[in-house]
Amino acid sequence: MKVPIPALLLAAGLATGSVGAAAIPDDEETPPSGRYLLMDANGRAVTNADFPGQFQLLAFGYTYCPDICPTTLVEATAILKQLGDRASRVQPIFITVDPQLDTPEVLATYTAYFHPRIIGLTGSASLIARAAQNFNARYEKVTEPGAPADRYHVDHSAGMYLLGPDGSYIRKFGYSTPAAEIAERIEMLLDETPTARVQ
Repeated sequence: MKVPIPALLLAAGLATGSVGAAAIPDDEETPPSGRYLLMDANGRAVTNADFPGQFQLLAFGYTYCPDICPTTLVEATAILKQLGDRASRVQPIFITVDPQLDTPEVLATYTAYFHPRIIGLTGSASLIARAAQNFNARYEKVTEPGAPADRYHVDHSAGMYLLGPDGSYIRKFGYSTPAAEIAERIEMLLDETPTARVQ
């Protein structure tokens, strides 16, 4: 599997700037529920309730995203590093908004380049749409005029979403939020959460 070059370059600190994809604002109309039912690389159904005792740190995106997604996953890796031994109490998750190209195998290879603990999730177009709706996240496939149907990018909501140990939605961290600040906020929540609930 050939991993998208922009992601590898950015992960290595060699690429900057935006190339053909944009972040779009979340839908703020209804409170997010944070619920999802998707599939991991092994074809196993995964829901927001499947990580009892762990906080979940999620992002929506796609593997051919030129900058937003690799930046987000680099930051997720930095957050885990800052948390140290406590990182085991946080499960990072990457949900694709491009199931057409992001097969389970592609997602598994892609996320492994950033950190072995990041789980990539996919599913049918309808299940992904429902998951995004439950986070008030938005995405839209964009094809340039005259371009072939298989040449496109996906504009999508950026940032990371945090779920609690019971799988409930806590908050969103905006795309510009420094990884160190996110890690500090999570550490505060870990301090407030009894150890017995996160084993």
